[in-house]
Amino acid sequence: MRARLLTLIQDDLVEYDTAMERMTDLVGQRQRDERPDTLWLLSHPSVYTVGRRTPMTHLPDPSRGIPVVETGRGGQLTYHGPGQLVGYLIVKLDEDQGIVDYVREVELRLVEALGKLGLPAERRDTPPGSELLTGVWTVETGRKIVSIGMRQSRGVTSHGFALNVDGDLTPWNWAVACGMPDVDMTSLKRELGSIAMSEVRAAVAAAFEAS
Repeated sequence: MRARLLTLIQDDLVEYDTAMERMTDLVGQRQRDERPDTLWLLSHPSVYTVGRRTPMTHLPDPSRGIPVVETGRGGQLTYHGPGQLVGYLIVKLDEDQGIVDYVREVELRLVEALGKLGLPAERRDTPPGSELLTGVWTVETGRKIVSIGMRQSRGVTSHGFALNVDGDLTPWNWAVACGMPDVDMTSLKRELGSIAMSEVRAAVAAAFEAS
């Protein structure tokens, strides 16, 4: 992986719509070279976000009471909620690097962070003829622990990743996550037991060379 120092922004719980407005502003600043490459760590109240190609059959029953928001990132349905660490990456890509290349870098950095936390993890190659497979899975149990959905505009990335730390996993079962009906979503708490969000934030920031 190429060296890439990031500026770190940290918040606790931020409404999804509010976060999207700020992220758009940060992207504009980066496109104009008014700010450096940035990692923004935060969490959201419960919300499902969907990509433009998410099938209606993958959406949750409205009676669950969790809002569904369409977003401009790649990927399909993702759940966000308390106890999950979200990372938005506002990064100007090098001329020889595309968004798929950067997603692979993000996966590897998160694998490194999880390893430092004591959880062996891996990225997976996309099977021939399948839609791009993104995210991070546990090695021993084969469960998915990180969802990734990103885009780029004028050479700058936006959106990012969601790492399940110690939140309620039940809402994942009310919809089709990541376009994979059989996926088993997990968290650091499920795999390792109790773990502090502050420890996870520090490990993720270090893996992305963010300070």
